[in-house]
Amino acid sequence: MDAFLAQPTSHSHALQPDRVPAIQLKNDIKVRAVITDEPSSSILHSVLRTYPLSAAGEFPSNEALMLMIRRQRTVETVDIDGRLPEKLRKTYRDEDFILHEDKNLIIFTTKTNLSILKQNKYWFDDGTFKVNYQLNVSLFFSNFLSSVWRQVQNKGLTTKYNEDEYFRLNVKKLIALAFVPLDQVITGFDLICDQFDDDADDLLDYFAKNMDW
Repeated sequence: MDAFLAQPTSHSHALQPDRVPAIQLKNDIKVRAVITDEPSSSILHSVLRTYPLSAAGEFPSNEALMLMIRRQRTVETVDIDGRLPEKLRKTYRDEDFILHEDKNLIIFTTKTNLSILKQNKYWFDDGTFKVNYQLNVSLFFSNFLSSVWRQVQNKGLTTKYNEDEYFRLNVKKLIALAFVPLDQVITGFDLICDQFDDDADDLLDYFAKNMDW
């Protein structure tokens, strides 16, 4: 087997060991959803009994986990021509539901629906659009995360971050200051500082000198 060794680069991120239990949780749920007929609530109750409290910050929402189960159980395959399966091409009234289908576009409707539209002068429709109106804020926070991780490395705290769960949690609290109301940031920072050991003084000094209070 060929092996490839990648050298460290300036673009790196902190290890996230707390994500491992969350990934394992999702994998376990997917497997059980496929191979068993258990109710969704039963699957969640079973796998959550062994989920570690230390990884609670990475725990997905119940809604996301329930949706994951439904998706695993409703996967439909297309035929050899890439067309939808027959049972998805008909309505419960046995009407054809595919008006047009090609590699780029599928139009769902029936002749009855078109007839109803044709008989009415006014049509009303709605749509859902996903817009990130805080793009600049999102980009700033991404850069902020990278900056914090670089400081952890520069201050010689990488090993402590990887191995000390309590220290790692406190660093995450510092990062979370980005979401604290402005008039409470300084108070929050002081409270978090009290939870660090002396070996983190250089890291805290960096925050105190460079954060835009």
